[in-house]
Amino acid sequence: MHTVTLKLQPLTAAAFAPYGDVLEVSERNQHYPINAGLTERHHQLARVDVSDAGGYPIINIFRSQPVTLPFRVRQMERHPLGSQSLTMLSGNPYVVVVGRAGELKPLQLQAFFALPHQGVNYHKGTWHHYCLCLQRTCDFLVVDRGGPGHNCDEVTIDPELNIYIEAGITP
Repeated sequence: MHTVTLKLQPLTAAAFAPYGDVLEVSERNQHYPINAGLTERHHQLARVDVSDAGGYPIINIFRSQPVTLPFRVRQMERHPLGSQSLTMLSGNPYVVVVGRAGELKPLQLQAFFALPHQGVNYHKGTWHHYCLCLQRTCDFLVVDRGGPGHNCDEVTIDPELNIYIEAGITP
């Protein structure tokens, strides 16, 4: 049996770039005032990529139960026909586990600690774990792909491989 520990790292645009986009207010964003100056628009933080095979964008809410760290990663998923965006609605930190698109390589997974004001947009084909909220039940706003075609590949991690997310960063 082989054990791997994923160290949580802060969710930053640079560190997350191989997997997708970080959705957050930042001076690095293109931004400008709208609505008579009462609102600042942070423009085009991610591109919704869902049109393959006749797909169309849909908006969902995922209600997730909290997990405790250390947490064992037992499965991963990817969406080969479209991107998927998750934004925390419950004001809670959460964990993002990802792997590069292509063949799943469990020993190369990365774990990120996301703050409540951050969302993520997984690029098409990026391997990711389902929602891992901390502390309490959380709701995520999810922009996803609807339409024909198979758009969710799920893989179970070899039971001889123990991959744990450690509690290195705390809220």
